[in-house]
Amino acid sequence: MYKRYGFFGSLKLLVSLIYTKLFFRQARLIRLPFDIRNRKHVKLGKNFTTGKGCRIEAHSDGDKKVIFIGKNVQINDYVHIAAMKNITIGDNVLIASKVFISDLNHGRYGNEDLHDSPDIPPNNRKLYSKSVIIKDNVWLGEFVSVLPGVTIGKGTIVGANSVVSKDLPDYSIAVGVPAKVIKKFNFNTQKWEKV
Repeated sequence: MYKRYGFFGSLKLLVSLIYTKLFFRQARLIRLPFDIRNRKHVKLGKNFTTGKGCRIEAHSDGDKKVIFIGKNVQINDYVHIAAMKNITIGDNVLIASKVFISDLNHGRYGNEDLHDSPDIPPNNRKLYSKSVIIKDNVWLGEFVSVLPGVTIGKGTIVGANSVVSKDLPDYSIAVGVPAKVIKKFNFNTQKWEKV
């Protein structure tokens, strides 16, 4: 560990490991600083791992959980996850650094033919929420944004800097703004093939 991280890096890692075992026993490693808001509304799976500077925030009335993170999920530095209704992240998901996942917006902008006026300050607009589902074995690249109401299919890869605003099917590769499928895995040929 010392060769890889140096003296101060190893010390920081040791402090993070002690913090993890004291406060998040099922987790593998939570690197500090780590910010979890309204922890009682968040369920973290076994072997959860974070990079530094991650923020998980749950906005929920009552006692119900709104963020569900599966087993063996790894989120890297500065990931921000915010939920009001439901964000479910499956097992074995890998999330690169600086990814944003949210099931909520300040206001509605044509979704379901509901519109909020731009004359209302954004902080005064009613929060709108639609569930986000990220299935097993998904890999989200650096700087990806996942917006409300989206389902990302099993085994799917989302390329760096993409914005996921619509559902993505299982076993696909999607890139762009908005994210579009460019390849799908063919189980007969065992190859990723262009769409």
